Amino acid sequence: MSHSTKAHDSARVPSLPEPSPVYAATGLDVWTMMNQAAAEVGAVNLGQGFMSFPPKEFITRAAQKALEENAHNQYAPPRGRPALLEQVAARFGLRLGRPIDTASEISIHAGANEALLSVFTAFLTHGQGEEVIVMEPAFDQYAPNIAMAGGTTVYVPLRAQAPADAVMSSNDWKLDMAELEAAVTPKTRIIVLNTPHNPVGKVFTRPELEQIGAVAERHNLLIIADEVYEHLTFAREHLSIASLPRMWDRTVTVGSAGKLLGVTGWRVGWAVGPHALIQPTLAAHTRIVFTTNTPLQEGVAAAMREASANGFYETQRSEYQHRRDRLMAIFDDVGLPYVVPDGAYYLLVNAAAVRMPEDYPFPAAIADRGPNFRLAYYFVREFGVSGIPPAEFYCEPHRALAGDYVRFAFCKTDEGLDAAAAALQKLKNYLQN
Repeated sequence: MSHSTKAHDSARVPSLPEPSPVYAATGLDVWTMMNQAAAEVGAVNLGQGFMSFPPKEFITRAAQKALEENAHNQYAPPRGRPALLEQVAARFGLRLGRPIDTASEISIHAGANEALLSVFTAFLTHGQGEEVIVMEPAFDQYAPNIAMAGGTTVYVPLRAQAPADAVMSSNDWKLDMAELEAAVTPKTRIIVLNTPHNPVGKVFTRPELEQIGAVAERHNLLIIADEVYEHLTFAREHLSIASLPRMWDRTVTVGSAGKLLGVTGWRVGWAVGPHALIQPTLAAHTRIVFTTNTPLQEGVAAAMREASANGFYETQRSEYQHRRDRLMAIFDDVGLPYVVPDGAYYLLVNAAAVRMPEDYPFPAAIADRGPNFRLAYYFVREFGVSGIPPAEFYCEPHRALAGDYVRFAFCKTDEGLDAAAAALQKLKNYLQN
């Protein structure tokens, strides 16, 4: 074929449709970016919040048994398998102090993230400019889910009320209730509440929950309570906002077997709330994924049933507190302050004292994301420990609030934490006096 014929044929090829602006220019997500950097140098990965240890044997055995039984290989009902609905109802009935109707007040989802997307989809209308209030720093899936459902995210930050250059409590991070109230407009539909909180580790107190609930009540707002870390608290009890007076009727509580049982790859979650909120959530769920993995629903149900009887949740909390205290001791040793988490499994470390050369050769993809990304990348390359830059959990106007923090996960083995302790000894030579 002649060159002129090739040129003629290529000229006849029509241009492809343009992708949505939401997805056309997206670069590497922070998880891929930091995981790749860690893999390149063999760094200890304390970045992404997945468990580096296996689930307890009774949990995996429950899933294996479900897979072996032929009754669990076809579609589950969109609402969820009866055995799992019963276990979730029992758990939430105790926590919320009310009976939960498995036929109308629960829906089972493909992970907590899909549960969140289903609620947003059910209660936001495209083209109306409806708003959702999110408290920063915020899980980075909230805003994309809100956008996919046709909404707009409005950010209200938690602010540290203690000096950042000393160890502080996660309870020192406060929500300004006047700032929350001021963020409400006639277009506001939903408040997202994450407690225990990722990445701060804050467990909201009853007075704080009552004030948030009062704002929702005054403006007739829905509350989405993201409580995936509800069983991982340390010396502070988690309280569900849906258990407070008048809050059940306006709250959807979201949970996750991934966090509850340490099986994040199983992708089984749930939403709990009154029929008026769960029914449209379920309707959206059936259009997003239709139904959730059948054998793993059965496995989760059996594991939850056994966990309630064998003391698993208490043992797991104790194990996580040990890991938390071990990671805090590591940073005590090297001389960096942090935020003591009352819940979840992350430690925010203030690395303002770390000296970085002004001419350090950061990759363009890192340098372009700002100083907080550069700091996290520096930890990977120079100290051999991977963390996540909390700037990813803020909107652009508030990214300065991420300051000099790096988020490290302690859902890791003792061997992994020991390796991090050894690697971070080098950091002592990089601290300003």
